[in-house]
Amino acid sequence: MDDINTLRRILREAKVIAVVGLSADWFRPSFFAAKYMQEHGYRVIPVNPKYAEILGEKCYPSLCDIHQPVDIVDVFRKTADVLPIAEDAIKIGAKVLWQQLGVRNEEAAAKARAAGLQTVMDRCVKIEHGRLFGGLNWVGVNTKVISAKRPRWLAY
Repeated sequence: MDDINTLRRILREAKVIAVVGLSADWFRPSFFAAKYMQEHGYRVIPVNPKYAEILGEKCYPSLCDIHQPVDIVDVFRKTADVLPIAEDAIKIGAKVLWQQLGVRNEEAAAKARAAGLQTVMDRCVKIEHGRLFGGLNWVGVNTKVISAKRPRWLAY
């Protein structure tokens, strides 16, 4: 699912994002994207067995260790690693399986969709949030979303 209205609805309705593969290194794309989403009102739950805490949040070794509702499972892992993550996303009752830029596992997406999850592939939550809710166009990036109206919902 990658049409503008669906992406906008997913990001507007979501409140909690579990980021699988989140790094504590500030220069990594996962850290940058998670920090941006956190600063825009989302609760970010890090999932990485290497760390105890990232961005001030407790870090979990796997999705199944999270015992609270998760809206989006954001995957910063190799395409080959996505299928077991999708299975865990189904187990925890997540609403969306989101595969980051460069990650496109069709089998995992099909399994998630069959279980009732929405799926997004090969897109970045940070880029999509900025593009759809007015962040990128303020710095001169062509978002290809043409409108004379300001977005009704801004997280900042």
